[in-house]
Amino acid sequence: MLHFFSFSYPGFGHLMQHRYASALILILWELFINQMANINSGIFYSLIGEFSQAIEVLDKRWVMVYLGIYMFGIWDSIRTTVDLNKQYILADREDAPIVPITLGNWDINYLDKRKPIVALLWSALIPGLGYLYLHRVITGFFIFGYTVAILYFSHIPEAINLTMWGKFEESKEVLDIQWTLYLPSIYIFVLYDSYVSAIEFNKLFEKEMSKYLRTNYQSPSFPFPM
Repeated sequence: MLHFFSFSYPGFGHLMQHRYASALILILWELFINQMANINSGIFYSLIGEFSQAIEVLDKRWVMVYLGIYMFGIWDSIRTTVDLNKQYILADREDAPIVPITLGNWDINYLDKRKPIVALLWSALIPGLGYLYLHRVITGFFIFGYTVAILYFSHIPEAINLTMWGKFEESKEVLDIQWTLYLPSIYIFVLYDSYVSAIEFNKLFEKEMSKYLRTNYQSPSFPFPM
């Protein structure tokens, strides 16, 4: 799935790996270059079959610059995933220690059982809230702010309001499709990533508890109560 998210939105694959600096640079670059090249508008016109309009709306100067960084984002996320998987296998075989709680400037983070469906529902309500439930504060606030900015520039709240009043033509006119097409990728990503992260954190919690019990209660020197 990481390959898919790197393909659908550069930087999201790095965000799944908790590589925040690389993710931030790639996501902001995607926003900038996509706006300059009108990539989303070109995709929209291609989807509705107006290919000549899609070619016309694209800015060829910026499209050529877009491709190189786009391919790098996909390649780099896949390469790093392979390396991280090797590190995980090595740590698992060596029974490496797991830190159950950390106190930082951003938050108090600790391993605990969390419900994946709760993370999914909060992410569906507003992208970013599911991450806050999982104590992934940096990712949560970034996704939340990014989504709010896209909602504002795409005029989606206005379009929803007009739709609720039955003004469908006005709703279509007010909507900025170039900004709107960022939202599907964001929503699919946060729903999947928050749900899977909750499952993986639960597995990590179980591993830590298992190691703690083995270390403290399976020792030959453990004084059994009479």
